[in-house]
Formats: sequence, structure tokens, C-alpha cells
Amino acid sequence: MQFIDEATVFVKAGNGGNGTISFRREKFVPKGGPDGGNGGNGGNVIIRADRQLNTLLDFKYKRHYKAESGEHGRGKKQTGKTGVDTVLRVPCGTLVRDSSTGKIIADLVRAGDEVVIAQGGKGGRGNSEFATSTNQAPRIAEPGVPGQEREVVLELKLLADVGLVGFPNAGKSTLISVISAAKPKIADYPFTTTTPNLGIVRYAENRSFTVADIPGLIEGAHMGKGLGTLFLRHIERTKVLVFLIEAVSKDPKHDYKVLLHELAGHNPLLPKKPKIVALTKMDLFSEVEARKLKRISFGKGIPVCRISAVSGDGVGDLLEEMWNALEAQFAAK
Repeated sequence: MQFIDEATVFVKAGNGGNGTISFRREKFVPKGGPDGGNGGNGGNVIIRADRQLNTLLDFKYKRHYKAESGEHGRGKKQTGKTGVDTVLRVPCGTLVRDSSTGKIIADLVRAGDEVVIAQGGKGGRGNSEFATSTNQAPRIAEPGVPGQEREVVLELKLLADVGLVGFPNAGKSTLISVISAAKPKIADYPFTTTTPNLGIVRYAENRSFTVADIPGLIEGAHMGKGLGTLFLRHIERTKVLVFLIEAVSKDPKHDYKVLLHELAGHNPLLPKKPKIVALTKMDLFSEVEARKLKRISFGKGIPVCRISAVSGDGVGDLLEEMWNALEAQFAAK
């Protein structure tokens, strides 16, 4: 399935039905009073989060959505039928913005969260509503009110416990394929991953968590270079960040600082999240070379794991650090 994480849609709520002008016409009531009914209200356009969805793909092919208008009023004081609502289903984690102002309208995080994005118009009053002691046969009725219409931007941010961050080809896709059932595209060249991947890790009995593999970042990503701004949004909701840095890098500490800078440039709160560093591709080192990396530090209190996703070495230790960091987050709440 193609992953689409942003879409713009135009929505139009239903118009209210018109009130009607009508008078009673019965066999032995030659001059019956007004009995025009009210128009029905127009249907709303509602956006609702659905856990069964994980992409905004549907909105790529259909951009205009309209709710049903209310029916007009009828004689015998019959109110017109209310228009049927139109419900747009989106993945959990979808942000709804007004396209003209950029203002956030709703953040639909949990399944069932919903927002009325366009309100249906109110039905007009029939002439029976206008009868008074001085005007017993009014010949006026109200038209229905038009439904609201607007253009909104849907922006999906993945909901994951752990976010994998790193440069292209750092081994993120390989790792998530090893620790979960996710099957991302894997190859030995940069930018193999062009869309985020989400995997569920079964750490132990009754212990599972979700991991997001974010496409590789490059220097300048927070300014849009390499489509960075499109990818960075997906780690905003994660509880723990795991920095995957190639052990064969000339300067792993510099790589770490560059990644931190890109995160801070996108959102200053991101570098404040709990962090773990995983030095990847340790299978390419000899034992002597591997020992030299044991002395490297990325900051006080930041765990460092040395792993090879290919051989599996160190992966168990990394999962344990992920779970410990998550448990600390849960305990803090």
C-alpha cells in the first residue's frame, strides 16, 4: 500500500432545507390556518480517527466531499428530513489544519476521536412559525441556511513508542525488519527507505511496543533538504529516540551532533526526549577494533549499544534499553 502522509481536501456541509408556505385544506375547514413545516437541517462533514487505517491514500484520488442537504418542509407542519452526515475516516495521529490560516483545528490521536469540520446549515422556518394574533395567515417562510464550506489540510504523524533516527543507509530498515514483522525495502545504497515504516516489537510476554523507521536524514533536513521536513514530523509523537550511527563512520560523535541539530531545527523539544545510541554494523569490525569503540560516549546518561542487525549481536541489549526507557516514561506519568 502506498504511504501518503499529507492531503488537502475541500468539504461542503449540507444546506438547510427551505421552510414552506402551506395552509390547511380540509373538507369542512374552508379557511384553515397556516401549516407550513420547517426545513430539515443540513448534514455535517465529520473527520473521525480509525485505527484500521495507516495512510491518507484515499484522499489522493478524491479531494471534494459534500454532506447531504436537508429536505424542504411540507404541509401539515411536517419538518423536512435532516441531511445525512458525511464522515471522513483518517488514521489515528492525523492533524487537521485550516489551509488558509494554518491553524490547527483538531489533533485526532485516539481511535474514535472526531471533529465536525463543516457544520450543516439550519433549516428555514415554515409559515406556521410566523402566525400571530394579528397575522393569522402569514405568507412568508424562511430559506434554509447554506452549509459551511472550507479547505483543510490533513497531516499524518505516526504514533510510535520508539523512533529510529539516522543518516541514510545507517541500518534502520534492517534493524526494524529483524525486531518486528515489518518488511521495509532494504538495499546497500542511500535513501532506500522513502516512506516511514511502523513495526510492532514483541519484547516479552505482555510486553510489546511500536517502532517507527524514519527515512534517512541528511544535513539540512530541517530546512527541507532531502525531504527532511516531511519525515521529521513522524518522530514528534515518539517517547524515545534511538540514534543509529554507523560504527565505521570517521567521527560517530560528529554524526550524532548533526542529527541532534536537525531535530532541534525542526522542533526544539525533540532533542529533550530520552535518547539511546546504537552503533551499527559492528560485524564489519575485528574484535580489536570493536574494543576501541567501547570507550566512546555521547553524553551523560545516554546508553550506547553496539549492534549488528545482520548477525543479531547486541540487538537483545538494544531492545532491553528501549523497554527500560519506555518503562521510565510510563512510570513518570
